Order: sequence, then structure tokens, then C-alpha cells
Amino acid sequence: MPAATKEIDCISKVFGSFNGEHLRLEGESASLTRVNLEMESHGSVHLACHGTQDLENPLKSGFYLHDGWLELADIMKQKFAVRELAFLSACEMSTSSKKLSEEGVYLASGMLAAGYRSVVATMWSVDDQYGPMVAESFYTYLMERGKTSEGLRLDSSHAAYALHHTIQDIREKLGDTEQGLLTWVAYVHFGC
Repeated sequence: MPAATKEIDCISKVFGSFNGEHLRLEGESASLTRVNLEMESHGSVHLACHGTQDLENPLKSGFYLHDGWLELADIMKQKFAVRELAFLSACEMSTSSKKLSEEGVYLASGMLAAGYRSVVATMWSVDDQYGPMVAESFYTYLMERGKTSEGLRLDSSHAAYALHHTIQDIREKLGDTEQGLLTWVAYVHFGC
């Protein structure tokens, strides 16, 4: 994804401006082994990568990492202490099939089933150039709400509000053009 590095740069900038802790994995460091290990010790994950849904066997759906395929089934097997937020910045992460239209069988719902309290995903392919703008606005909102007397934390209970704020911001910048509509209306939030 051409803008994935820029998207992660924006997230790092936001966390840095709040002195927030985060771990950035890209290139060779985004290996199956490392991502699995880090997901077990971090409550939130932002996946700016390609993903695919297997509509015949939904647990085989997953994300393309540097050296392989991270399946939803493997994520569900992990031992997480706390699972707060999964931001799936890949195309069609909350799309089901006509065959299974009455069932919520897609990566976003799979991440909820894996235990994440909040999941942000897209319903269809979106223009990659807007990913950095969406991520920066979303995480800035969350980090501003995460300030407490004990310090700073990413609070997923504000994720729906953060996405709403972000979409309003994006809609204002892009307008109600066809391209704007196809960009901002695709983002959805699941969970609490």
C-alpha cells in the first residue's frame, strides 16, 4: 500500500506529540513471529496492510505481513491480557458476502470475537491517499481524550466518537463529491 508508511508516520507523530508509547513495526520487523508476539503484549493494534477475507472459511481470513499470512484463527488463539482497539486500515475489512448476508462473517467481526473492545474498519476499497489523514485525526482525538491525572492512555471507549469526529473532518475537507463520499462513508466502528 503506497501510503502505509505515511499513515504510520502520522500515527507516530501523534503519539510522539503526546509522549505516548507505541511500537512501530514495518518492513522486515513486521514478521509473523514478531507481530504475533507484540499483539500479545499490546492492547491495541493498527494494521496498515493488505488483508483478504476468505468467505468459504472465514477463520482463514487475515492480513499480509512481511513474511506471510496472519490468519484470524491465529489471532483468536493468542493470549491477550487486554484487547482495546483494532484499527484495520485495509480495504473491505467489514464486508460480508451475499451468501452469508445474515451473518457477520468478516475480519472486523472476527477481531471483536478475538476480544477487541473496539474495531475500526472499511466496508470497501478506499483511496490509500486518505489513510494518513484519517489515522492522524482519529488518534489525535483519542489521545486528547486519554489524558488523565495518572498519565496518558489510549482509551478505546472513545473510538466511536473519534471516528465520528474524523469522518466529519474528512467530509469537510473532501466535500460531498463522489470521491469524498466513497472515502468517508466507508469507515465503520464496531464494539463499545
